[in-house]
Amino acid sequence: MAKIAFLFPGQGAQYVGMGLELAREFPEVARRFEQMNELVGFDLRKLCWEGPEEELKKTANQQPAILALSVACLELLLQEGIRPDVTAGLSLGEYSALVAAGVLTFEEAVPLVRRRGTYMQEAVPLGTGGMAALLGLTAEQVDELCARAARETGRHVEGANYNCPGQVVVAGHTEALERCMALAVEAGGRAVRLSVTAPFHSRLLTPAGERLAEALAAVPLREAQVPVVSNVTADYVTQPGEIRRLLIEQVSRPVLWEASIRRMIADGVDTFVEVGPSRTLTGFLRKIDKGVRALHVEDPGSLARVLDSLGRVC
Repeated sequence: MAKIAFLFPGQGAQYVGMGLELAREFPEVARRFEQMNELVGFDLRKLCWEGPEEELKKTANQQPAILALSVACLELLLQEGIRPDVTAGLSLGEYSALVAAGVLTFEEAVPLVRRRGTYMQEAVPLGTGGMAALLGLTAEQVDELCARAARETGRHVEGANYNCPGQVVVAGHTEALERCMALAVEAGGRAVRLSVTAPFHSRLLTPAGERLAEALAAVPLREAQVPVVSNVTADYVTQPGEIRRLLIEQVSRPVLWEASIRRMIADGVDTFVEVGPSRTLTGFLRKIDKGVRALHVEDPGSLARVLDSLGRVC
């Protein structure tokens, strides 16, 4: 028997047209997008399927949109009897993982992540912070470069997403971020500025976490039916109180994604299914451990391939 983890993508996985083919083939997916519209109070479905891309990319729009498609794909897998032994999600994706684990309902999660996106965007003035992917360096090297850039500029930058070997995303004030990118190139790595407008998962987002705490206090979280691996600790979490605390911390703490995957592998997970738009997490998996089975579902074709594959390993 395979031990299966469902993985859910985070911000940046969105694209115009996502979910359209799936909704045409499966009425239940179309209904989820209709429900998403009702929950956010405007035609977010049209943004998903027709754009414009710049509007879809806005943090408060892409977060509920990605969650909606992720949950729709999840439900199609569950209908076929494919269930996870453990779940995890990258940043925003942790909310989809919590829906999969029964901690949140879809109806609770959509408005919650829309608020989360708004709070994260408003925590730092536009133009004063950002993020960059540093490639070809170790996590230890990146941490050293962040500390040096902070000293030299008097501003803040830190590791934000420890995704896989050779890729760490850093976040911080623009001046420190740019200096860190330059230092990374000098050290023999590469630096790619990300198309985001805030330094997510850095201590600069602490005000967003404080606002999110109020929203989370109003939501009745439930005990997880399957373990969820927390971004903050790279460890399992099941209890509502701890889940709530870690979701608040997650906004301003680094995402320990590589460590999360390695924890699951060490505990016997041999099959990972990325559930939702794009294939970013599948790419990370192949860099972390080429020996695990990495699958992905976001459209009718990929769903059929996943069901065929899992039918042979479950």
